[in-house]
Amino acid sequence: MVGISKRFPGVVANDDASFEAAEGEVHALLGENGAGKTTLSNILTGLYRQDEGEIELYGEQVRFHSPRDALDAGICMVHQHFRLVEPFSVAENVVLGDHRREGRRLVVHSGAIEKRVGELSSRYGLAVNPRARVWQLSVGEQQRVEILKALYREARILIMDEPTAVLTPQEAKALFETLRAMADEGKTVIFISHKLHEVKAVADRVTVLRAGRTVATVDARSATLSSLAALMVGREIDVARPLEQPRTLSDVLTLEVDGLTVAGDRGNIAVKDVSFALREGEIVGVAGVAGNGQRELAEALSGMRDLRAGSVRVGGKQLRGGDPREAIMAGVAHVPEDRLGTGLAPSLSVTSNVVIKTYRSRSLSRGPLLALRRMRETAVGIIRRYDVKTPGPGTPVRNLSGGNLQKLVLGREFADDPLVLVVAQPTRGLDVGAIETVHSYLREAAANGVAILLMSEDLDEIRALADRILVVYEGEIVGELSAGSTSIEEIGLLMAGGTRG
Repeated sequence: MVGISKRFPGVVANDDASFEAAEGEVHALLGENGAGKTTLSNILTGLYRQDEGEIELYGEQVRFHSPRDALDAGICMVHQHFRLVEPFSVAENVVLGDHRREGRRLVVHSGAIEKRVGELSSRYGLAVNPRARVWQLSVGEQQRVEILKALYREARILIMDEPTAVLTPQEAKALFETLRAMADEGKTVIFISHKLHEVKAVADRVTVLRAGRTVATVDARSATLSSLAALMVGREIDVARPLEQPRTLSDVLTLEVDGLTVAGDRGNIAVKDVSFALREGEIVGVAGVAGNGQRELAEALSGMRDLRAGSVRVGGKQLRGGDPREAIMAGVAHVPEDRLGTGLAPSLSVTSNVVIKTYRSRSLSRGPLLALRRMRETAVGIIRRYDVKTPGPGTPVRNLSGGNLQKLVLGREFADDPLVLVVAQPTRGLDVGAIETVHSYLREAAANGVAILLMSEDLDEIRALADRILVVYEGEIVGELSAGSTSIEEIGLLMAGGTRG
């Protein structure tokens, strides 16, 4: 891809960007949010057409007018959010939309498809039952189906967008082995990721984009985590590392959870007899694959979900549960994983979102009347304190980037001087610069005595921030580990339902 430019109204997504990948290599594509990685990939897969620039494929100039053109040329992409039909079987999903093969026929021979899928599964180490329904599969297995779809279509170039975001370390390691096997057969793998250590582990070369431009292509082996991070953001940053020395913590218990049992949305028991405690200023990480009760636990602690059994005490006071206002008054702050759906009201202004939990306070209202000027001043203070990039406090929050949304939510929650902060996936989808900023806010809050329950699927993040780690599996705590002395492999084993040796 040479001299690629793509403009949208008011935005230059790619600005004379260039990218090349060779046969038989895994090539990583790095960049901050908004750097142009996704736009470049969408042009390569035919979703967008470039305004300027050329694409050459195996020495010949090509121009894609649709995704079908890119598929016919052997280019496939596995998106971060899977494109699978859940009621269909694995084999049916693999053949779906493949107009060159069985998809063209009126009668689809399922036996032949299942045999071919089984062969590919065995050849590339992608263990999955061709007859299983997609809804029956784990997230890791669903990702294997997406890769099998590309292999079934005889893809020569495979683009993987943030492929390990929902995988355990063991699943991620297996994926890397699959990608290397594909490269060894002469295929080209383009690996888009924010996780620098993964890029080092699997890639041959790394291309870095910044502000829509290509800034460097480097050899993955010779690059360091710090040098890659500096290329991404244009400055030196502190790459998060596990705590080397245990912090000295207070003996004061801020959060006490005893025998907590919580139902899920479908009436099933999502959190089973969970007990733990947080001390003042302590950061406790909760590690687990998505869907193992983390969301329900966070909502129970923040009053958003009723308790089936057990108790929650904050600062020595027992909460009834199922009452968000009670939790707020007790000093519980909550940063949910769904920023725009739960954490913020997208159509409301920055100001309204900042005061959405505190507008009843005497400082912001007088009887039934709101003190609009004071509300605006409060919002401006948080915008400045947390460097939220926004045209102004009256801007609807749906117009903010992911990193600025997260800074706004954190600023709002910290403004109330909480005793406990329950924070879920605080850096999901953020670039390395925004991650550094969010981590600094969490460390600062802990230093000021806030007890933090950190729920994250990023084990490097947990090990870099947490004093202790609780591992959850199917709604239960299956292990408690010291962050400084445990390995990612040990955590991953527990996350997958295994036991410590």
